[in-house]
Amino acid sequence: MANKDYYQILGLSRNASEKEIKQAYRRLARKHHPDLNPGDKSAEAKFKEINAAHEVLSNPEKRKKYDQFGDQWEYAEQFAKAGGRGGVKWDFGKDGTTVEYGDLSDFGDIFSSLFGDSGMGSRMKRGPQRGQDIESTIEVSLEEAYHSSARVIQLETAEPCTACGGTGRVGNRVCTICNGAGAKAIPKRLEVKIPAGVRDGSRIRIAGEGVPGHTGGSKGDLYLVVKVLPHKLFERKGDDLYSEVSVPLATTTLGGEVRLPTLNGTLSLRIPPETQNGKIFRLAGKGMPQLGNANYGSLFAKVKVVLPTNLTEEERKLFEKLRSLRPT
Repeated sequence: MANKDYYQILGLSRNASEKEIKQAYRRLARKHHPDLNPGDKSAEAKFKEINAAHEVLSNPEKRKKYDQFGDQWEYAEQFAKAGGRGGVKWDFGKDGTTVEYGDLSDFGDIFSSLFGDSGMGSRMKRGPQRGQDIESTIEVSLEEAYHSSARVIQLETAEPCTACGGTGRVGNRVCTICNGAGAKAIPKRLEVKIPAGVRDGSRIRIAGEGVPGHTGGSKGDLYLVVKVLPHKLFERKGDDLYSEVSVPLATTTLGGEVRLPTLNGTLSLRIPPETQNGKIFRLAGKGMPQLGNANYGSLFAKVKVVLPTNLTEEERKLFEKLRSLRPT
């Protein structure tokens, strides 16, 4: 299950509820159960993946560890132990998220557990090994998700130690520069592009910014998991947006135009005569951009009739006349 995304396996977003996890598991388990797919090795393999994903995500404690450490969640205590002494941190600035992987001198013990080795000598015998991926959350506004944007993040990343070439040893001795970790902390600023159309749970990959590899192996990747913040005017459902538009009573009765805010400026919305409160107008192509292509969703604007207040004497007489002409 290395490098497998449990949420993706179950077809869920990362903020899925316990009920949604259970429903997804039951649906997929029935579909791929070996008894219903005799002789189908791919269905059998998928069934095992589904069970493994459900075992972790249905357990609140395991899920919490998985959300923080990914497919290495079983080693959460070792990462936490290392982090308790301070060390490498990834600070994402605007969203306030910090990921900590602890003192670099502890990397050796952690990686020994991950790869089943005992000591630097054993790791060296295994040859180059790719470093682990890192995952963290980044919060973006709806406007950033609509327009695409760039975010500068500040981080302390781990780079292979130049004194030992990333092996952790100089000759027969432990490297005194990196204390045998094979890596050292380097401050770095990176510009991250937020692609247009990202949703909750979208993952932005930053290649080569994860945990350093061993004995010359390549670094893992950094994955930023997107969380789109709520908006005061728009509710997002997939690629569609929903909002309310306030329309004066006279305009809904006689017809006219009102100004409608969108994420790309305002536009004029034509209101037909005798438009009822709650009527929904669909504006195709005015919703969110679809991730990975040039299409857009729709904007659904719900009419909210604004009743007049502080009537003048003349206005009151006009309403009284209207009531006499249209008795209930």
